[in-house]
Amino acid sequence: MVPPVQVSPLIKTARWSALLVGIIYGKQRYDYLKPIAAEERRVEEAEKKLREEQERIYKQLAEADSDTILK
Repeated sequence: MVPPVQVSPLIKTARWSALLVGIIYGKQRYDYLKPIAAEERRVEEAEKKLREEQERIYKQLAEADSDTILK
């Protein structure tokens, strides 16, 4: 088995720096996108309620239409 290679301190520093920059960027991006996603969920919930209400009305109309004497 080959002994491990000594990694340059510059490379180690660059790796840690990239990791920390990535973590900071991810946190900022998350904080930016979180309210947008919350608004999208709120709008979707309102649309879902409206869609369910329309489906309920459609079913009632279809049921009322099928209960006529004139068949």
